Amino acid sequence: MSKRIEVTDLNVYYGDFRAVEDVTMAIEPKAITAFIGPSGCGKSTFLRTLNRMHEVVPGARVEGEVLLDGENLYGPGVDPVRVRRQVGMVFQRPNPFPTMSIKENVLAGINLNNRRMPASEKDALAERALRGANLWDEVKNRLDAPGSGLSGGQQQRLCIARAIAMEPQVLLMDEPCSALDPISTLAIEDLMAKLKEEYTIVIVTHNMQQAARISDVTAFFNIAGTGSPGRLIESGPTEKIFSVPDVKATEDYISGRFG
Repeated sequence: MSKRIEVTDLNVYYGDFRAVEDVTMAIEPKAITAFIGPSGCGKSTFLRTLNRMHEVVPGARVEGEVLLDGENLYGPGVDPVRVRRQVGMVFQRPNPFPTMSIKENVLAGINLNNRRMPASEKDALAERALRGANLWDEVKNRLDAPGSGLSGGQQQRLCIARAIAMEPQVLLMDEPCSALDPISTLAIEDLMAKLKEEYTIVIVTHNMQQAARISDVTAFFNIAGTGSPGRLIESGPTEKIFSVPDVKATEDYISGRFG
């Protein structure tokens, strides 16, 4: 069951440095929201606040509210580990665990969280997650082979399967195609289009064409200069942002005049 995220007055700090300033936005369920903007404008930092990954950096902190279907993820007594189960993350470079088999990689989160389940149930879950990541047919005869032996595109889909196995409601993807060739990129994009039927998906991308192709909503972030915090300039339906944005800076960025 995918969930709506509402962010209010979010400020993100690394020590005394404010990296992201005053972000307020809603992220709709069963849709792909793309964050675009120049390097260093806080897109990935903001993305990591949505599942409390940001705070694993020493000295990092967040002010403001992130509501997942009404529950404040930063509320007192909220367990960040539970938040990360609800809000899965796929990183820029595929990162399967090198010593684990394909199947062990898919079930890594389950085993890490000590979720006891019969072997037959684990097998079914691994198959379901690999099917969900559109990888099952390619690996079903070699589930015990090392996950690191797969191609880059397959490794990224394996990491998506690992995230899906935790049965999250939201999937965050930080430039999931930047290390992949065009054919693997297309496979991941097709997969995202399918996954949004079940999940809320948020993606950071530097690829304008990718944002235009796959996202339903685009949010443009920008920075006034080095040392300034990143800010959300505008967000809206992708078609509108790419054709008639409200803010000139958005138009300049999309048309390649800066950034």
